[in-house]
Amino acid sequence: MSKATYPLKLPTSIKTAAARLAKEDGVSLNQWIATAVAQKVGAVEMAAEFFKCRAAGHSLDEFDDILARVPERPPEPGDELPEGWTPGSLERR
Repeated sequence: MSKATYPLKLPTSIKTAAARLAKEDGVSLNQWIATAVAQKVGAVEMAAEFFKCRAAGHSLDEFDDILARVPERPPEPGDELPEGWTPGSLERR
């Protein structure tokens, strides 16, 4: 297996917690972080594949048809949009 190095800067609190967990697991911090990254990569790739399979054979036109059937009414309490929200505001996060 080939390996690549990557200088990683972590907030002190996260590094401290990761070092503690690595010690509890009996592995080096480097091994613990590499395993954590591998788990995250696997989860993200699995989710992407899941949604790709779920979307197969469907179109955005079908999605628009479904949304067109949603009745016009005010949001339930607690489901309101945040103050100052605009349609593009989520893209800036």
